[in-house]
Amino acid sequence: MSSRMFQSVILQMKEATDRCIGVVDDQHFVVACSELSMIGSRLDELAELAPDVQERLFTTESRTFKLLGAAATRYDYAVFVEGTDAAARSICLLAAVAFNEAKTNYEEKHNKATFVKNIISDNILPGDVYVRAKELHFVTDVPRAVLLVRQTDRSDMAALEVIQNLFPDRQRDFVLSVSETDIVVIKELNGSGTDSREAYELASSIEEALRAELLLKVVIGIGTPARHLRELADRYKEAQVAIDVGKVFETEKSVIHYESLGIGRIIYQLPNTLCEMFLSEVFTKNPIETLDADTLETINKFFENNLNVSETSRKLYVHRNTLVYRLEKIKKLTGLDLREFDHAIVFKVAMMVKKYLDSQKGGKR
Repeated sequence: MSSRMFQSVILQMKEATDRCIGVVDDQHFVVACSELSMIGSRLDELAELAPDVQERLFTTESRTFKLLGAAATRYDYAVFVEGTDAAARSICLLAAVAFNEAKTNYEEKHNKATFVKNIISDNILPGDVYVRAKELHFVTDVPRAVLLVRQTDRSDMAALEVIQNLFPDRQRDFVLSVSETDIVVIKELNGSGTDSREAYELASSIEEALRAELLLKVVIGIGTPARHLRELADRYKEAQVAIDVGKVFETEKSVIHYESLGIGRIIYQLPNTLCEMFLSEVFTKNPIETLDADTLETINKFFENNLNVSETSRKLYVHRNTLVYRLEKIKKLTGLDLREFDHAIVFKVAMMVKKYLDSQKGGKR
């Protein structure tokens, strides 16, 4: 907080009263005052009294004080006015209102967290990013992880505090609430391992903490590491895509990295009409809907076991010849022989496209 901002307010108030008005910080030093000679001095009377103060407004032998801050027994700054009479009390209360308003406006303009939130929300012009970063003494080109934490089964306001406690450095790491269910974490990476691995470990620790402390179920999307502040918005969008694609193709995972989405990410970006056209071209004999649940289970197991007939038959508890018969039946129905690598790739992609289209039913792209 700039003492010049406080001093500017005091200079305006001097025209309305001849009382000495000032502001002290949490170490009891005067940071702004209508009597310039007092700036930099320490108010020992407040230092002695502060640990026992329970009220927001109180008096000492010669001054009236009003604490500015969130907690009842802690404060960031305190307003003081010369005198202990009713007039001093009124001036102190009015001054506190003015300082609080100025403090709020200053923080909104200069707070780093607000700055970062504006970047990821695309509420700041690219050229202004450099200017504001310089004003805030913000290091622009260090790697940062961008994580999106989404509460799925229910939302809990305490989740924000739990995550904030995991990242106490408020000048370099940021925990931002962007909606009722979504919390964004932007963490400066220390380079102790690969950036992607470090980001995954961070996400896992968040998921574990929320589950242990709040019994909260979340899914966490991770964007690729941002190498510069200007990349934060794009990395935030990647984290959103990771969650959206994960809901379709990675339903069992609670932590999903954008880099690991593979073909699913490509399919997600295709229009529905193109996906439907692809399915109709692949399944010319019969639509994929003609395959029953047992047949689909056989196909999934075959893919899980890398197209290995012997291993798949063992996992399905069937004779090898039985599996071969099923694969031949699939070939007759679809025209695709899953034992051939090229056919298997086409079929795998087609199944993913079908799964994606099913997830889109009832909504619009």
